[in-house]
Amino acid sequence: MSDDLEPLAPESAVELYLDQRSDEVSASTHESHEYRLAPFVEWCEEVEGITNMNELSGRDLHAYRVWRREEGDLKPVTLQGQLSTLRVFLGFCASIDAVEESLRSKILLPTVSGDDEVSETTLDPARAEAMLDYLGRYQYASRAHVTALLLWRTGMRTGSVRSLDLDDLDLEEGAAHVVHSPETDTPLKNGNRGERWVALSPDTAQTVQDYIDGPREAVTDDYGCDPLLTTREGRVSRSTVRDTMYRWTRPCVVGEGCPHDRDPDDCEAAQFDGASKCPSSRSPHDVRSGAITSYLLNDTPAEIVGDRMDVSKKVLDRHYDRRTQREKMEQRRDYLPDDR
Repeated sequence: MSDDLEPLAPESAVELYLDQRSDEVSASTHESHEYRLAPFVEWCEEVEGITNMNELSGRDLHAYRVWRREEGDLKPVTLQGQLSTLRVFLGFCASIDAVEESLRSKILLPTVSGDDEVSETTLDPARAEAMLDYLGRYQYASRAHVTALLLWRTGMRTGSVRSLDLDDLDLEEGAAHVVHSPETDTPLKNGNRGERWVALSPDTAQTVQDYIDGPREAVTDDYGCDPLLTTREGRVSRSTVRDTMYRWTRPCVVGEGCPHDRDPDDCEAAQFDGASKCPSSRSPHDVRSGAITSYLLNDTPAEIVGDRMDVSKKVLDRHYDRRTQREKMEQRRDYLPDDR
């Protein structure tokens, strides 16, 4: 360890890094970095007892790579993304004399093939409907019900659902206006290009109205806006939306039992803050990919899906369309003459 380094706790280092990056990246990217670095802080302080960034070595980083891969049961592409963020973070730490300049280069990134670059996790339509049926029966018009309903029925991103204000809704006509408003901390991933009107089915619109008339916390946010999805403190955070989906996409909480033969009394994923550890739980991105695939399986033209979900044809084909080649063939058959 160099004498030029200055002591700094891992958690404090991450806080400094996130503060420095807050003006450089979008809110969604900032949250993603925070999410990716949380396990590193946990490993340092709770697993290895490392309380000073100065102590980190290349061997430590290899141990973390192995731990993260096995503990998180991560696919190569996911592990690569998390370690890439750690590399950037360590570059920042070197700039403030918390680690050696060469430390970041000692992180070995996993090699991924072209197929591995695309995540295969998605929410199956049958499981999505089971979730919505359960919420509709036992948690009707709750915030969780409305969150899940909007994400699945519209395929919106987390930021889009979170951005909705009461003024953006025309529930009588069954429509929601998705607006890019960075000045009120509700930006869209694609900026102004992501702005659009999204149609809502009558039952979805009615459920949203019942939520507004019922359990919704009638609060404004820090900018004087009236968010649709609220907590007692104001607009929901992205992490709240994410945690909601992890919780309610677990089969065991919607009466489907555990497909992994686990005992709920002993299962860490059954705990309040452990839902993401369930192999069957799904993130909002998985819900979005499942919704897009469901529309495509129902013969909705790709151009219509792309406009509704704010996604280009190229990105849709590569990252969201989870139809099998056989399913695509069968759908094409319906449009071909019988003698072809």
